[in-house]
Amino acid sequence: MNFSFYIAQRYVRSKSSQNAVNIINFITFLVIVIGSAALFIVLSGFAGLKTFSLSFSNTVDPDLKAQPATGKFFSVSTDQEVQLKNIAGIASYSKELEERVYLTHSQKSHVAYIKGVDNNYGNVTSMDSTIYFGNWELDQQHGVIGIGIANLLGLSPNNYRNPLVVLAPKPGKGSISQQSLRNKPYNQLELVVSGIYYIEENLDKKYVFSELSLVQNLLEKDSTQVSGINFRLDETVDVLQTREAIEKIFPNAIILKDRRELNSTLYKMLNTENLATYLIFTLVLIIALFNVVGAIIMMILDKQQNSKTLYSLGTTIKELRRIYFVQGVLVTSVGGCIGVLMASLLVWSQLVFGWLKITPSLAYPVEYKLLNVGIVLSTIVILGIIASKIASSRINKKLIAR
Repeated sequence: MNFSFYIAQRYVRSKSSQNAVNIINFITFLVIVIGSAALFIVLSGFAGLKTFSLSFSNTVDPDLKAQPATGKFFSVSTDQEVQLKNIAGIASYSKELEERVYLTHSQKSHVAYIKGVDNNYGNVTSMDSTIYFGNWELDQQHGVIGIGIANLLGLSPNNYRNPLVVLAPKPGKGSISQQSLRNKPYNQLELVVSGIYYIEENLDKKYVFSELSLVQNLLEKDSTQVSGINFRLDETVDVLQTREAIEKIFPNAIILKDRRELNSTLYKMLNTENLATYLIFTLVLIIALFNVVGAIIMMILDKQQNSKTLYSLGTTIKELRRIYFVQGVLVTSVGGCIGVLMASLLVWSQLVFGWLKITPSLAYPVEYKLLNVGIVLSTIVILGIIASKIASSRINKKLIAR
């Protein structure tokens, strides 16, 4: 066994003759355990919140989406659809047409987006699984709305006597003249609500889903014009090759975005919050590990006679410094491991029992990741090495000679 390690682990296990030194050592160890446990719990909590937040986008957004490179719309010809079907990496695709519209019902109004989708939409997204009331039915002038829109406008499913009225401005250029006002500068569509979806507050107030052909007629677009194509990709194929194949079919006409790119702002916000929280708790750990410096210095002073004896027996100053350096690293490493173990038990208990709840039916989301274990232990060990190096550097010939 290495001489420095042998003496250091003896110092860690043994008690000092002075009770004050023992109390300081115990408090130092406790601070390391609590600090590492707190950091791991917070990182696990943020990982759970990130997964929970992104689960909404996984429901609404496809694996890959084609959007117009310029303007709001682009055309998809029959030949291009045949070419899309021949791409091996595409499991399914769905065309959509989206535009901002004015909704009115029973003298109440709301501005939202109408999204016309074809019959394959349920194959590329999981929107049909979010239905809270009614059914996912879009044919025969039916529509699906969010629960937020339903509450704002007082809508209920299958109300044929008083349907939802959708108003969309007519396409064109120039000012609205009195003659055009007599002819109504907007198109109107009446929809019977067949179902109400429930995802999250912003999305619940944003979309009205209907049949693609109905929305194309409302916006005065022909059957080839769409605002996007949603793709569900085969998990076994190369995504990059599939993207290149799609882009060749629509040269310079579309921009392809995956789920992460479609929600880039959300991803950036979540990653920034995670990084900021990690840095704040690391700062707290840095302050807490000053206790390690103080505890090692107290140990050096307490073991001064032992150090003098070892020096007289031929131990060099470098080896004496290494003894206290190893002692500090051992204390921080063991404390970090115990803290992570305790925090892991708490995280696992939350995953299994859900004892901490946001609402009576929703447990606070947490996620256990080995990456977070590595981050916490690495942080503790690195800070412990720095603190131990600072404290052990106090050993010199002048101190030994006292």
